[in-house]
Amino acid sequence: MTARHPVSGRTPQAVPDAAQPVRADGYAPLRDYAVIGDGRCAALVARDGSVDWLAWPDLDSPSLFAAVLDPARGGRFLLRPDVPYTVNRRYLPGTNVLETTFTTAHGTVRLTDALSLPDDTSLAPGRELVRRVEGLAGSVPMRWSVEPRFGYGTRAPHLTHRAGVPVATFGPDALAVCAWNAGKPQLTGDAVASGFRTGAGTPAVIALAYAHQEPLVLPTRAECEARLDRSIATWRRWSDERIYAGPWREAVLRSALALKLLVFAPSGAVAAAATTSLPEELGGERNWDYRFSWIRDSAFTLDAFLQLGCAPEATSYFWWLMHASQLTHPRLHVLYRLDGGTRAPEHIVPLSGYQGSVPVRAGNAAAGQLQLDTYGELLQTAWLYTAAGHRLDADIARRLAETADFICTTWQQPDAGIWEVRSAPEHFTQSKMMCWIALDRALRLAARHLIPDRHAPRWRRERQAVADFVDKRCFSPHRNSYVRSTDSDAMDAGLLLGLLHGYLPPDDPRMCATVAAVQKALQNGPYVSRYLGADGVPGGEGAFLACSFWLVEALARCGRTDEAVSLMDQLVSLGNDVGLYSEEIDPTTGAFLGNLPQGLSHLALISAACAVGQATR
Repeated sequence: MTARHPVSGRTPQAVPDAAQPVRADGYAPLRDYAVIGDGRCAALVARDGSVDWLAWPDLDSPSLFAAVLDPARGGRFLLRPDVPYTVNRRYLPGTNVLETTFTTAHGTVRLTDALSLPDDTSLAPGRELVRRVEGLAGSVPMRWSVEPRFGYGTRAPHLTHRAGVPVATFGPDALAVCAWNAGKPQLTGDAVASGFRTGAGTPAVIALAYAHQEPLVLPTRAECEARLDRSIATWRRWSDERIYAGPWREAVLRSALALKLLVFAPSGAVAAAATTSLPEELGGERNWDYRFSWIRDSAFTLDAFLQLGCAPEATSYFWWLMHASQLTHPRLHVLYRLDGGTRAPEHIVPLSGYQGSVPVRAGNAAAGQLQLDTYGELLQTAWLYTAAGHRLDADIARRLAETADFICTTWQQPDAGIWEVRSAPEHFTQSKMMCWIALDRALRLAARHLIPDRHAPRWRRERQAVADFVDKRCFSPHRNSYVRSTDSDAMDAGLLLGLLHGYLPPDDPRMCATVAAVQKALQNGPYVSRYLGADGVPGGEGAFLACSFWLVEALARCGRTDEAVSLMDQLVSLGNDVGLYSEEIDPTTGAFLGNLPQGLSHLALISAACAVGQATR
């Protein structure tokens, strides 16, 4: 039976088999990438079977494969038919295990890719990529090549054999290339390569085993295949436990699985994306490292975990957030490393950049900015956590109260805003609204005796002062709406967060008018821009997907449900063939832009779907 949309009734469009993927100067379209991961690291796999990005041992480590940023020097793991082919692919249902089917004139081949999950009883620190090739029909010639380039492509490997297995090493890193029924591996210069023909019977298996500052363990074929099968079962168990039963369930579940890939299991932190320096404009310099955890995303993250029944992830993330922010208390950093650290010095990596988009950066200088909205996100996250029935210990409660005290003395300052502009600081409206949220949530927590309330009168006075400032300095009579910053007429999609976080109720005429003004100034079909105008960085950018989903949620909360459903239908169709979203989309071409998979895009999708579901109920 054909599935129908539970709200709109529309029939989803099937994704047809694509022609053989085409690369431009060695670069695959960003839409062509799927992601696999194991809770510690993640890899991008193109439609043509090439692993073009993989950072080991951790998500934020220097890359081993970075062909997505430099096909010549970045390194990759190529695996595909050696004859013309077409491609169809999917994630195995309920998993982050990728299945790619190549169809050729000679036969059909199925490739299954996973970063295998550790054994339940194993404490082994190693990392493992398993690729299983099965002949489904006929006999297809296949070729593969592992081209490791350590340290963002700056370090060619030393290749040798250990117990007959090719091993690439550099410094403390070692990579074993294990192949079974996949031809005899040959050491060719700085790569390990071979070829074989598929047929009936035993599948081919190629596995990469990695070690960093520990002994390199050479796995057996049986161990690799067992871990692959166990990974599939583990992902399915996790998916089956998700409680979401609202509209767009398939897209919500895929977003949950994408978000799970961004959870750094050793700490509980959630990365903004799995990649660095994928451009917001082709040929431009808006290329940022997103392999950090942003306080900006915290309330959306915790809310998504709670909505989906991810209690362990919610608890782990909240306590990681409390630990990381303790290190800089009372001031918050914009972002933290996945291990909770604060140092993220930005430097240039000598790669050519995606389609020539330079510089390629590691680290992020935004870490040192003042962004006042983060304090509202932190207090909102604490409020959501306690509203779900959790308690705060005395130290956390004291620190949250001190954060509210800090906002009382800091909210009057200009800041870089939610979008981390690199122009001069301004009094951004959304930042002030989130300062109001910070003080409001502190008052709510104090009223429930969850944090000390001795400074509650001061918080109440300053909350009113913030509201007076926003209403007098940040509302434009000309537009009849809130605007981007004080004494301005410019619009900013971040203003929608004032509604979503409850600065004013959705039936307030000022918020309703602001939603309409955002639509008029920044919406183009399903696409919504963050803002227009200068921000201290040359060039432009695509439409920001999270903003489009925020608009869906705003429309739903304002009672404009039919419009919300229509826009959501359009946005869900903008994902790639496996349901992933990047940070931005080029409204003219539909091309993905920015890092991917982008956590905020998927978080906003989940939140929007939940809001529409609540509105329709």
